[in-house]
Amino acid sequence: MSNQQLAGQLFLQLTVILLACRLVGGLMRFVGQPRVMGEMIAGVLLGPSLLGFAAPGIQAALFPPESLGVLAVVSQLGLVLYMFVVGTHLHTDFLQQAFRGALSISVAGTLVPFVLGAGLALALQQDGRFFGPTVSTWQSMVYLGAAMSVTAFPVLARIIHERGISGTLLGTLALAAGAASDVVAWCLLAVVLASFNNDPRIAVFAILGGGLYIAAVRYIVRPQLMKVAEAVEREGALGPGALGLIVVVVMAGAWFTDAIGVHAVFGAFVLGVAMPRGLVTKELARQVEPFAVTLLIPLFFVYSGLSTNIRLIGSAQLLLVSLVVFAVASVGKGVACWGAALFAGRPNREALAIGALMNARGLMELIILNIGLERGLITPTLFAVMVTMTIATTVAAGPLFDWAWRSSGEVPDAPGVPVR
Repeated sequence: MSNQQLAGQLFLQLTVILLACRLVGGLMRFVGQPRVMGEMIAGVLLGPSLLGFAAPGIQAALFPPESLGVLAVVSQLGLVLYMFVVGTHLHTDFLQQAFRGALSISVAGTLVPFVLGAGLALALQQDGRFFGPTVSTWQSMVYLGAAMSVTAFPVLARIIHERGISGTLLGTLALAAGAASDVVAWCLLAVVLASFNNDPRIAVFAILGGGLYIAAVRYIVRPQLMKVAEAVEREGALGPGALGLIVVVVMAGAWFTDAIGVHAVFGAFVLGVAMPRGLVTKELARQVEPFAVTLLIPLFFVYSGLSTNIRLIGSAQLLLVSLVVFAVASVGKGVACWGAALFAGRPNREALAIGALMNARGLMELIILNIGLERGLITPTLFAVMVTMTIATTVAAGPLFDWAWRSSGEVPDAPGVPVR
């Protein structure tokens, strides 16, 4: 395809994707699920699981292989912009108060699912249908352990935002713990990729480079961002010049963290956390978030759905494997985080709410699964099993959270933040 043809194909794909996400997302809202769940399910429906099975000619015409690279790149842009805005929503005033609890929840929510996931990989490794032929036992154990440890950080942020608890101690605690768990999971993934590619520099760059990046943002970039924020406050608006400068910084941060192997979304998120709070963050949310959420994020879900074929797990044996994976994921993440929150001194209902939120896998799980599939670490069969678990745990997160949080009769920890 020529560049002009690729552009036209992208416009057609956008039309179909946004329409499907709007229809399924509206249905999800009707049954009490966040719109993001509709986007995830719409992505699977547009892939080989449904459209590719019912109308393979139409599916092939909509998503020809030569157009998928463009779709992937644009979807990554959406992830970066969205995660930057998520970072600006994190209330840093609560971080010191929530540090101890977030640390204990993060440790439990990383260690327990990692151990259970590694044990599950050891059992599955004997079956040739789940991991690539050149993947060693320990590589499969570390990879699946990391995949089980991840939290759906963007989905978690969406649920917290839609429930109106973004500014509460509960919301900040869950966001901080989720972010820490995901960073550890990405470092573990970097170790696997380093060994898989016989290049130890991948792990070194990911771990040391990530620490240097955080330090640079804290002590070098943030003071400059404060000057931009002060100018926005004086002018009373976020103009094109200031917005353009901020976007340049975000793109540079995303490039750096992607280059060191810790994925672009974390570079953007760290910069979002570093943004001074005030008019500038309110304007960023108003100007950037609708564009990223409405137009770009759905592309990633569809891109992942194009690699997912639920029909691969149609046998009774693979259905049993899927149920075991779901149980291991839920016990390892949800139950462990619930116990850690209790240990941190949170009330039982609030601890249950945190466990429900942390058990969602969503977007970040799909990113790790896509990397594993592209690198040959896992097969399409295990990819389908894990995507099914991802959807199931994420679907359960919202209702379980509502049951635990709303029925407790508690109110948000921060004044002026309504519970919706």
